[in-house]
Amino acid sequence: MSATDGTPTDAASAPPVRFKDERIEMSHGAGGKATRRLVEGLIAPILHNPTLARLDDAAILDLGGPRVALTADSFVVSPLRFPGGSIGELAVHGTVNDLAVGGARPRALLCTLVVEAGTEGAVLRAELEALAEAARAAGVEVVGGDTKVVENGKADGLYVTTAGLGVVDDRLALDAGSVRAGDRVILSGPIGDHGITILLARGELDLEADLQSDTRPVWPFVDALAEAAGPGVRWMRDPTRGGVASALNELARETGLGVILEESAIPVRGPVRGACEILGLDPLHIANEGQFLAVVAADLAEAALGAIRSVPGGDEAAVVGEVVETPSRRVLTKASYGGTRVVDMLIGDPLPRIC
Repeated sequence: MSATDGTPTDAASAPPVRFKDERIEMSHGAGGKATRRLVEGLIAPILHNPTLARLDDAAILDLGGPRVALTADSFVVSPLRFPGGSIGELAVHGTVNDLAVGGARPRALLCTLVVEAGTEGAVLRAELEALAEAARAAGVEVVGGDTKVVENGKADGLYVTTAGLGVVDDRLALDAGSVRAGDRVILSGPIGDHGITILLARGELDLEADLQSDTRPVWPFVDALAEAAGPGVRWMRDPTRGGVASALNELARETGLGVILEESAIPVRGPVRGACEILGLDPLHIANEGQFLAVVAADLAEAALGAIRSVPGGDEAAVVGEVVETPSRRVLTKASYGGTRVVDMLIGDPLPRIC
């Protein structure tokens, strides 16, 4: 439980995550409970250091000058091109967004290509051009990288891995430990577009929808948010694998607090909602590549929301919930008729490779 002023208790009291799985399965890469077991129960303990222990999207480093943020990512999406984007754009956006929600202005990228033998030169050229254009639009330089070629059938055509460097913005002081009961949860726009677009683009389902990926850089929105409400911005995360549900469950577990979402306030496009209903999926579990979550002090929530909406593409941002003392370490949604349901982290692997 937390104190009456909303100060969370020591989140370290949460039971430790242990990895006991005998084999690595696809679910370990889906961003849900299996991923949490793998990362928190196996990888982090072996590679343990104070920076890694935070398990943030980007590591903040003090090297004696301006603080810098460092992140890394890998992209294995299939198909390589999909409505609204491609693996080249996704590699840039996914990396710069991890920096942005870490409170850092993206500055530079390293890019490694793992190319499958037999891939057409025109395909590789198109993805390099998409990557270069996305980097220019995001205001970052690709300053280096590496190239490897693997046997035919070993890489779905092309895999891309990246490292990103950013400069921490002093207007923001993000820390899950600063989150308090009463803070508001802001979502930058509609959820689920990317994951459902990829699912449909694979052609494995007899469904049609006018939908495209939301892949885009979120720094312009974060920049506006920092200017309008910097001191009141507590925490941010881009809800990629595992979606909004997994991101907020991680926050609840880390802080010892809870989150209650207003179901009617969560922006979801009709085609995404319809596809999820047919497939038995929850939009809160579906991956996004151009949205972010922010927890903001209540007295600055309206200013924060207005700032995000003032940026082109941010008009559907919404306050979708509130941080609460109880139930602790839980995420719930409240329906318009008053009922509530628990929203857990993603279980299993309901979608194909989406990033």
